[in-house]
Amino acid sequence: MAIEYLGLSSINGPLVALEGVQDAFYDELVEFVVGDTEHKIGRIVEVYEDKAVIQVFEGTGSMSLKNTHTRLTGHPMEIALSPEMLGRTFDGIGRPIDDLGQLTSTLKRDVNGLPLNPVKREYPRNYINTGISAIDGLTTLIRGQKLPIFSGNGLPHDQLAAQIVKQASLGEDSDEQFAIVFAAMGVKHDVADFFRRTFEENGVSDHVAMFLNMANDPVVERLITPKVALTVAEYLAFDQNMHILVILTDMTSFAEALREVSSSKGEIPSRKGFPGYLYSELASIYERAGIIQGAKGSVTQLPILTMPNDDITHPIPDLTGYITEGQIVLERGLHGQSIYPPINILPSLSRLMKDGIGEGYTREDHQDLANQLFSAYAKVGDARNLASVIGEDELSPIDKKYLEFGTAFEEKYIGQGQQENRSIEETLNLGWELLRLLPKEELDRVDTKILDKYF
Repeated sequence: MAIEYLGLSSINGPLVALEGVQDAFYDELVEFVVGDTEHKIGRIVEVYEDKAVIQVFEGTGSMSLKNTHTRLTGHPMEIALSPEMLGRTFDGIGRPIDDLGQLTSTLKRDVNGLPLNPVKREYPRNYINTGISAIDGLTTLIRGQKLPIFSGNGLPHDQLAAQIVKQASLGEDSDEQFAIVFAAMGVKHDVADFFRRTFEENGVSDHVAMFLNMANDPVVERLITPKVALTVAEYLAFDQNMHILVILTDMTSFAEALREVSSSKGEIPSRKGFPGYLYSELASIYERAGIIQGAKGSVTQLPILTMPNDDITHPIPDLTGYITEGQIVLERGLHGQSIYPPINILPSLSRLMKDGIGEGYTREDHQDLANQLFSAYAKVGDARNLASVIGEDELSPIDKKYLEFGTAFEEKYIGQGQQENRSIEETLNLGWELLRLLPKEELDRVDTKILDKYF
C-alpha cells in the first residue's frame, strides 16, 4: 500500500530527506506533489532507520520543507514497453517528447534490469557492419559485445555516432531484425537537434528509439537515462527477438553526475573526486550487453566517453577499459590532419573480433589482413621517427615505402566521408590494395595460401 507524507526534513541540491518513513527500500519510486499543482518523481538512494534520502529527477527548485506531499509507491522505477517505441523520442527518464502522445502499453519493467545468470550467457558471435573501414576491418564490432569509443573534447564523436546509426546493419545477406537504441546524456540543444535532424534526413528514425537528457535537465536524470535505454533494448532483444545496438553518449556526463550526487550526499571521494563505487555503477550498465541462451536477439553496446584532457588513465576510461572488451580510440593528431574519423588503430582493439570474423562470417582473409595492416602501420611509426632524426632523404628504400603506405593508409583506409558507407568486401579489398604498395616479402603476417589468392 502506498503511504503519503506531508513535508520534508531537509533539502540539499537534488536530494531531499524524509523522516518517519516505514517500509521504504532502496531504489523505490517516490512521487511528489509540490504546492498542490506541480508533480515530480524521485527515487530513494539511501535508507537509514526511519530516514530516507531521495533523488528528485526534476530538481528541487520549487520545493520547500512545508509545501510538499511525498508518496512512496512501493515499487522501483518502471518504464512502459512496446515495439512502438522505435521511431519515437523520449526524455531522460522515458517520457515521450515528440508530440506523438503517450505509449499504450500495459507491460512495465524495472529500469534497473534483472540479474543475469552468467551461465545463461552465450558467447558473442557474428559481426555488426558499421560501414566504417577502421572499425569493420580492424576493430570489428561483434554482436553482444560492449566496445567503447574513447574520444576527447572537440573531436567528432557525435558525427561518428550519427554515422554509425545511419549505416549500421547485420550485413547484406542477413534477414534478421535490427534496431538501434540511442541515449544521449547531458548534451546541448544544438547537438540533440543535430542527431534528430540527421536521423530524419537519412530515413533511419523508424528503427531508432532515442532518449535525450539535455545539459539543462536536472543532473540526477543522467543517472537513470542509460538504465531506461537498456531496459528498452533488453525488451526489444529478448522479447521481440531483435538485434539491438545501444549507443550511449556521453558516459563522462553520467560519471560526473554520479560524482555530483555523491558529493551532495557527503560521501568520501575516491580518485579525482569520484565515488568509490564508480566501477560498480559502470559495470551495472556495461554488463547489460550480451546474448542469452534461448533468445534469438542480442544487445550490443557502443558507449562513447570523452577523456578529460585526453587522459586515457583518467578513472572513467580506465575503469571502462577493465569492464569492456576493447576500445576504439580517437586521436587529436589525426583530427588535426583533417582525417575523419580520426581513429588511431594502434591503441584500438576489439577483444572478441577473432570470434566473429573470417570464413562463414566476413571473409577467410579478414584476420590475416587485419594482422598485417596493424604490423605495417606500426612500422610506419618507426620510419617516421627515424625520418625526424636523419631526414627523409637518408631513409632506406623500404622505409620510404612504409612512409608512402602510412600516408595512403591514413587518407584512404582510416579516412572516409561522413556519407560513405563501405561494405565489408570494399573494406577488405581496400586493405589489400594498400598492402600492394609494399614488397610481397614484407607481408609476413599472412598465410601463404591467402597471400597467393589475394595479393
